[in-house]
Amino acid sequence: MLCSAGAFDTRFCAPCFATLPRIAHPRCSICALPLASGSVCGVCLGNPPLYDGVRAPYAYVFPVDALIHAYKYGGDLSLAPVLAAELADTSAPQLDALVPMPLSAARLREGGFNQAHELARIVGLNLGLPVLANACRKVKDTPPQAALEWKARARNVRGAFVCDADLAGRRVGVVDDVMTTGATLDELARVLKRAGAVEVQGWVVARTLRQPT
Repeated sequence: MLCSAGAFDTRFCAPCFATLPRIAHPRCSICALPLASGSVCGVCLGNPPLYDGVRAPYAYVFPVDALIHAYKYGGDLSLAPVLAAELADTSAPQLDALVPMPLSAARLREGGFNQAHELARIVGLNLGLPVLANACRKVKDTPPQAALEWKARARNVRGAFVCDADLAGRRVGVVDDVMTTGATLDELARVLKRAGAVEVQGWVVARTLRQPT
């Protein structure tokens, strides 16, 4: 996929697979950012998010960022199994269901598919987890988070989601392609817990490592 050499079932050759940008350990047990020491970063200690943890195998840098861009904006659906592979690891924490990060109706019409739903469908199939594709809706057509300053992202998604499902007592994993500040995941976690979820984990392909100063 990257260098055109012979590949494994993962579609990467051995050298390319070995050099994929995996997030180093130790990392924050809540937001998955790398740590010098300890188990929880200062940001999560000072302002605990509403989600309970993040599972993110890769850092959002080359070549993973290019693959996600080709999948998300180029419509290359053949990349979905490649990107979902690490999330479908059977050693994953136990959950009761997966929820794809919702898109607004306008964004769904524009892009033609929900990239998070495709990832969740593959992960759910591999792990035997139900995918609650219609549990949540995005009711505000907000500007893309990537176009906003860091501090504006939480305001941008406030009140953007509703949950139509009864999630009482369930442990839920929110599947998405990229997590940057965590503002979108935090807002959706608020809605999911209001619907009864006892635990909300973010399961994302890649995590942006740079944080605001």
